[in-house]
Amino acid sequence: MSLFGKFFGGGGKGGKAPTPQEAIQRLRETEEMLAKKQEFLEKKIDQELIVAKKNGTKNKRAALQALKRKKRYEKQLGQIDGTLSTIEFQREALENANTNTEVLKNMGYAAKAMKAAHENMDIDKVDDLMAEITDQQELAQEISDVISRPVAFGEDYDEDELMAELEELEQEELDKNLLEIEGDVPLPSVPSTSLPSRPVKKKEEEDEDDMADLEAWAAN
Repeated sequence: MSLFGKFFGGGGKGGKAPTPQEAIQRLRETEEMLAKKQEFLEKKIDQELIVAKKNGTKNKRAALQALKRKKRYEKQLGQIDGTLSTIEFQREALENANTNTEVLKNMGYAAKAMKAAHENMDIDKVDDLMAEITDQQELAQEISDVISRPVAFGEDYDEDELMAELEELEQEELDKNLLEIEGDVPLPSVPSTSLPSRPVKKKEEEDEDDMADLEAWAAN
């Protein structure tokens, strides 16, 4: 059995491989365990550093031993950091693989559904159906155009006669407006002074004129 198989608790050749979700969960648990180990080592390093400082001048042997332990803890801490980086990389790769698997699974599911939806479809029948729909739309448009066209029931008029009548009406209206305008213009007032009288002929002159007319008529 490989080391990787032992780490994940896998069996022999006949053993069932863990699912991506199970492997991801195991890696998360391992990360948590190593993170706790890091905290423990960091505390131990701080403690050993305090001991080394405390005995630096009083007990050099104890100070050196504390520094040696500190170095060992630091080395373990560095190894854990590298291990965490490797595990994090592996977990992210598994998560991406799991995501891709789910995406491909859903795409395959959608492809089957599409195939089932198109199973009873014939491209020739689709073309015929679309052609029929187009014909019906054109027919509906023609019907709409005919219905919306204005209809004159028995109204057969000569356009020239109508225009002539319209011109007469316009002329009448124009004349009427002119009369109204003239009626609004004030007429000049009657002079207050009397006109000079025609000179009156004398009675004798009138008689003479009458006799002359009578003689002229008798001579004729």
